[in-house]
Amino acid sequence: MAVFKIITIAEADFGCEGVPDGQPIKDEVTIEGEDGKQFIMQIEDALLYERDLNEGDSFTIDGNGNPVKI
Repeated sequence: MAVFKIITIAEADFGCEGVPDGQPIKDEVTIEGEDGKQFIMQIEDALLYERDLNEGDSFTIDGNGNPVKI
């Protein structure tokens, strides 16, 4: 099981256009793998709140490709 760490969470900025209709809001989440490499994932904002995932937290990926806090 691969373990990742959340480094930063950048919330989307839609400017004056607002949130697109019917689109879930996704945040840019910079994560770090066990090998120290960092990359950015797009994760739904609501899912981060629902699973209480914050900067500094460690997580793994479930069978549906979603993060699960550990």
